[in-house]
Amino acid sequence: MLRPHRLPIAPGTYVPGDVVTLSDGASRHARVLRLGADEPFVLFDGVGTEYGARLEPAAEGGRRSGPLAARILSAASIDREARVDITLIQALTAQERLEWMIEKAVELGVRRVLLVPAQRSVVRLEGTRQERRTARWREIAWAACAQCGRNRVPEVAPAASLEAALRIAADAQYRWILDPDGATGMGAASWTTVSCAIGPEGGFTDEETALAERLGYQRLRLGPRVLRTETAGIAVVSALLALGGEYS
Repeated sequence: MLRPHRLPIAPGTYVPGDVVTLSDGASRHARVLRLGADEPFVLFDGVGTEYGARLEPAAEGGRRSGPLAARILSAASIDREARVDITLIQALTAQERLEWMIEKAVELGVRRVLLVPAQRSVVRLEGTRQERRTARWREIAWAACAQCGRNRVPEVAPAASLEAALRIAADAQYRWILDPDGATGMGAASWTTVSCAIGPEGGFTDEETALAERLGYQRLRLGPRVLRTETAGIAVVSALLALGGEYS
């Protein structure tokens, strides 16, 4: 059985029978999907609720451009969040790699992604460039949630510095910074909250690793191989969820 298509909607209080106007982006996507008034789909608000909906029959010519309208058929709070609350602190890297990592991390269930400049980062963002990139990251997060069925869109945001991000995520039960030479392995535990910092190409510097250790982060080693920066975070999340019983 095919799953219904999912489109975003702004958070609000909607009840069956309400007619809502879709955003320009959702309207464009509905047209790409060729949704008709007889085909039910799902609207999700990013904060935990999804709504069964159908497109309203449009006036002649009204379906070719402009926002579409949908009628709410049902509402439900459905939780598809991961068992472990995971924050990834990801050093800035090449745009394509970073966007791929964000998409996959959101699909897997990460609760928060903080993007940080590291000493060895080849990418630097500031001003309007950072604003545009941040908006793009959020679009990717929403699209990933639409694809995977999550109803809560995780935070994906830049942090002013590595130290700022480490402090933001320092209340986690387990705090790690990836280091191929680290002495700590993942093992198995009953994790509830985990924060993990992923370095750029070339890894974190000794100074950055020492900073993390002062803030209570342990140096985590992921086996004998050195992973690419965009692979490492996905490997951590997948292992955490598997060891935590997510897939059992």
